[in-house]
Amino acid sequence: MSLVYLVFDCDGTLVDSQHAIVAAMTEAFVAEGFRPPRREAVLSVVGLSLAPAIARLLPDEPARRHAHLAEAYKSAYLSLRARGEVSQPLYPGAKRTVQALAGGETLLGVATGKSQRGAEAVLDMHGIRRHFQSVRTADDGPGKPDPHMLKLAMRDVGAAPRETVMIGDTTYDMEMARAAGAGALGVTWGYHAPAALECAGAHAVVDSFAAIEGAAVGILRMLEAQGAGA
Repeated sequence: MSLVYLVFDCDGTLVDSQHAIVAAMTEAFVAEGFRPPRREAVLSVVGLSLAPAIARLLPDEPARRHAHLAEAYKSAYLSLRARGEVSQPLYPGAKRTVQALAGGETLLGVATGKSQRGAEAVLDMHGIRRHFQSVRTADDGPGKPDPHMLKLAMRDVGAAPRETVMIGDTTYDMEMARAAGAGALGVTWGYHAPAALECAGAHAVVDSFAAIEGAAVGILRMLEAQGAGA
């Protein structure tokens, strides 16, 4: 392998932001006169860009209502942050793993449904932004599971799909990776069930940060072998 490029999702993979997301979505729905969605429903759409996520929660409402709710969500999130009620802790082992991987020859990136401002803020807050050569977000165009975001992340560092592994906790991450021709590595500590990740095309699923590097290298070797045999 000439290059190893590991691209991480953010919410549900690096940081546990579920409480802030659910709280902001609840406030937004109430502000717009809707019954708040169940926590499980909100977590099921984490990873999608904001308007498409809301569209899945309210499929019978027109696009303009989805857009209004998206703006209400942003306002609610900013209000929560101003009140000191936004908690986005790193998952145990995340910082140690990112630092260890970045200390070698591996390149690291982020591909997230967050806004650019939100992604940069949380990575800076935890002191890990400098370890990532690329941070691609919902602001860059079509969101997950469209492969656009991951293709941009690969272009940023000159990595080929067979040199890239997308690491995430949702089916959208796995579908994006497969659509881009990259490796798909699921994690069990996020918001979608392991079985769902496997059905969505995960080449492997791990249950600890310590297992990520070995699983990713295994996936890249498999992709390399498939390419050689083509």
